[in-house]
Amino acid sequence: QVQLVESGGGLVQAGGSLRLSCVASGITFRFNTMAWYRQAPGKLRELVASITGSGNSRYADSVKDRFTISRDNAKNTVFLQMNSLKPEDTAVYYCNPLRITGSPSDTWGQGTQVTVSS
Repeated sequence: QVQLVESGGGLVQAGGSLRLSCVASGITFRFNTMAWYRQAPGKLRELVASITGSGNSRYADSVKDRFTISRDNAKNTVFLQMNSLKPEDTAVYYCNPLRITGSPSDTWGQGTQVTVSS
């Protein structure tokens, strides 16, 4: 049974930073590409960043050069360091182990709320 537990969200002023964490269980973590998604009110869930088991990462254009995804395979944990936050980054952030096709798996955690004030 896959479980995903996100943490680290909060309220921050524009220009500030947050570091999100996600602990995964029930998967062979080191072999999974892990991703961070976010969903703002009234909007579709969008892919923010992903990282392969070997550490290759990709980013949405909207967060490139501001966010950094990383992972600790020994702790089954994926991180998202978010710098230079903007009000438009406000959303609930979720992690997800991607399928081999690159699409998200069906299991989602509770997410962690990030709110950026202007």
